[in-house]
Amino acid sequence: QVRLEESGGGSVQAGGSLRLACAASGYPHRMPNMAWFRQSPGKEREGVAVIYSNGGSTYYADSVKGRFTISLDGAENKVFLQMNGLKPEDTAMYYCAAGKTTWAHRLLPPREYNYWGQGTQVTVSS
Repeated sequence: QVRLEESGGGSVQAGGSLRLACAASGYPHRMPNMAWFRQSPGKEREGVAVIYSNGGSTYYADSVKGRFTISLDGAENKVFLQMNGLKPEDTAMYYCAAGKTTWAHRLLPPREYNYWGQGTQVTVSS
């Protein structure tokens, strides 16, 4: 059974940084792509960043470009999200997801993901 476990959330002031981590276990191969989503109360879940293990291509939501960086330890099926310059509007529950699409030019919608973590809360105060 595939399991994703996130860590690294917390509370910071605006302008601060956090690093999220997600470890996937129970999958016999390298995950084709891993991504981060976030969801605030009353809003739809939105894609933040994705990384494709074949080639390492990355894609970001416009709202986080230049501030967030996604990286992958493919051998360990671990994905990280370095978040710098955090803003109050980044406050959300952040979810790690893993999918079987090997490559695309974009962030994929939630329905394309097979596996999800439980989420880790990120709160940014002004």
